[in-house]
Amino acid sequence: MRTIIEPFKIKSVEPIHFTTAEERAVLLKEAHYNPFLLRSRDVIIDLLTDSGTGAMSSEQWAGVMRGDESYAGSDSFFRFEAAVRDLTHMPFIIPVHQGRAAEKILFTIKGGIGKYVVSNTLFDTTRANIEFSGALGVDLLTTASKDPSVPAPFKGNMDTERLREFIQEKGAENISLIIMTVTNNSGGGQPVSMANIREVKSICLEYKIPFFIDACRFAENCYFIQQREPEFKDKTVKEIAQELFSYADGCTMSAKKDAFANIGGFLAVHDQQLAEECRNLLIITEGFPTYGGLSGRDLEAIAIGLKEIVEEDYLKYRIRSIEYIGEKLDEFQVPYLKPTGGHALYLDAKAFLPHIPAHEFPGQALCAALYLEGGIRGVEIGSVMFGEHAQQELVRLAIPRRTYTQSHMDYLTEVIIAVFEKRSNVSGMKMVYQTPFLRHFTAKFELVK
Repeated sequence: MRTIIEPFKIKSVEPIHFTTAEERAVLLKEAHYNPFLLRSRDVIIDLLTDSGTGAMSSEQWAGVMRGDESYAGSDSFFRFEAAVRDLTHMPFIIPVHQGRAAEKILFTIKGGIGKYVVSNTLFDTTRANIEFSGALGVDLLTTASKDPSVPAPFKGNMDTERLREFIQEKGAENISLIIMTVTNNSGGGQPVSMANIREVKSICLEYKIPFFIDACRFAENCYFIQQREPEFKDKTVKEIAQELFSYADGCTMSAKKDAFANIGGFLAVHDQQLAEECRNLLIITEGFPTYGGLSGRDLEAIAIGLKEIVEEDYLKYRIRSIEYIGEKLDEFQVPYLKPTGGHALYLDAKAFLPHIPAHEFPGQALCAALYLEGGIRGVEIGSVMFGEHAQQELVRLAIPRRTYTQSHMDYLTEVIIAVFEKRSNVSGMKMVYQTPFLRHFTAKFELVK
């Protein structure tokens, strides 16, 4: 096979500031060993997140210039609404400034003390908004996901047997909704099969529980369905996406992922009464229903991005670029979650640093080591982020869309391999400061002596 090249040309570039290892040691200590607290100019390859960090296309930038900044009834909103409705076929589309704003609105209404929200795996902001409402978030990830080293095609699936047991144990009336995260970010960027979505929907119908999709990376998930579920091999990604959304009563989305936008998101639902309740909160917290905290130019960028994301040449390149990193690491037996996911490579910090116990945060230690070695910024997905809910100790290296080239990925693999070869020198961490919610954003650490 020939090299799969980037399906785009570069029109504008941003310089990278190069630091030395000695400089990085000082900078990391000043940041209390938390990559979130580093200045972006001091990072060489920034893989902290793929959220809002992608490169917009020339069409999106043209759309920015067309943005209608009217307070109410903006033409940009109606183009945005049409693009979302074309994919989801949901009648009520509510724009928000980013995904967590949609979660805040939804769970303020659907959460509350004594309630449960069940998922394959909740991401950090989703769980925080659920628990802030007084409800409890519950993860029921498939057992196939338990061993990071063993590949399986759909490790993002929900365990439907445990789901049924949980409903019977807690009572359907106490479960506000079931939300499926596609792809499963906290579970290693792994996809969810259409068969699993259908089965979960069937259970929801049986027990009369609303079924929602966390759709941040819906297109990547649908590409995996096309490639791995024989039923869909002749379907387009867009057709698969439309079927996926057809099973949902509603969805939340951060458009900072699979819409290439720097900011924005939406909440979409079928239920008119729920939509009215959500819009009432939207006006209090975000803005008028036809802008929802966004400028007209942002709405234009999202509308165009939702069309570009289902282009299959792009998705083929996107998924292949993550596989490429994994293949390089396989040559040196570097442990990572297999198979590679859609938006990130997840290093298995527990296997990478077996001498560091969970209470000394091996993922955080590995993040620090990657930055010290080569200026790579990743994020811990484990005991720091999820505390007692952590199912694995991972480091996510999230690849921004259309931002880095293959040479950047080669450099990334060289840094990972260099850290792996001297992994016994990496020290554990102790947390010296944390906040009640989303502690990983601002936590402070010290090295374990």
